[in-house]
Amino acid sequence: MIRVSVYKNAENLITGFQLSGHADFSEYGSDVVCAAVSALVINTINSVEHFTSDRFDLKQDEKNGYIEFHVVSPISNNTNLLLSSLALGLQGIEDEYTDKYIRLIQVKGK
Repeated sequence: MIRVSVYKNAENLITGFQLSGHADFSEYGSDVVCAAVSALVINTINSVEHFTSDRFDLKQDEKNGYIEFHVVSPISNNTNLLLSSLALGLQGIEDEYTDKYIRLIQVKGK
């Protein structure tokens, strides 16, 4: 299962996320849940990097399906929108494929 923690600050803005695990929806290389999550996450990180001047810390371990992303500068409106879009997309995947394959939680105060 993919576990996703979405971190929000006191103003309810998303400041980062942590993702770990594999969906195990189907065999490696043809797992549509993992592919969808990966595409959303990688696109979001690339978009924050290319379309904003916000700074972030990124840790990743592809083999173990681990990514940790935290904005370390004040969050711009663009980054807020991109991270909100990511959370919406991940919630949609959880709704479609159930929390047997992906579980999304929101963590306040980070």
